[in-house]
Amino acid sequence: MPSAPILGGSDTVELDPFVFGAEFNGPLVHECVVAELAARRKGTASTKTRGKVRGGGAKPWRQKGTGRARAGSSRSPIWVGGGTVFGPSPRHYTVKVNRKARKAALRSALSLHSARGSLAIVDAPAFDVPSTKRGFGLLGPERAGRVVLVALGEEEGVAAKSFRNLDRVHVAPVQAIGVADIVRASHFVLSLAALDSLTERGAKLDRRDGERAAASLAAAGPIAGSED
Repeated sequence: MPSAPILGGSDTVELDPFVFGAEFNGPLVHECVVAELAARRKGTASTKTRGKVRGGGAKPWRQKGTGRARAGSSRSPIWVGGGTVFGPSPRHYTVKVNRKARKAALRSALSLHSARGSLAIVDAPAFDVPSTKRGFGLLGPERAGRVVLVALGEEEGVAAKSFRNLDRVHVAPVQAIGVADIVRASHFVLSLAALDSLTERGAKLDRRDGERAAASLAAAGPIAGSED
């Protein structure tokens, strides 16, 4: 049964073996990391073609007799102030990854931290006032200088303020954490609320799967040969 220690104490928390005891799937994790990082790109770079640049409607000079090269517009791409050829335009970089694949990649990333002992639990409700000194003391010397990811729930802002000023410590709400964030961190610290949220996200079936299964059974009707 996988487990994680509680920072500042000797107790441990048992973890869901299905979510935190899965076999690591490197290619699947890489696929999800690439998709997540691509989705974070804004894709707002934009340029104007010669048809969008203001001006250039009149022919700069007559076609013949000037000794200069013929020109039809001062907004040609070869002119200063002209349009851009094959420049970037607003786009998105999102890559589709199946929901089951995302869940499996999340389980692989969580199981990797659990297997190497870099996963720990913090008692976030115990922080009644923000204290960076207390947060530093809980992380301990073994995590000093390492990239630490701290995942907290929505109502745990006091604990977030206690960790956010520490060097190389990244604090984020559990809803915003993806596989790329988990893989990037050398140590993963999460509260009990965040643990429950990640366990639910990595579960084999979620609410939508259950609703679809129930709808499929209802549409299929009674099983042939049953007493009902």
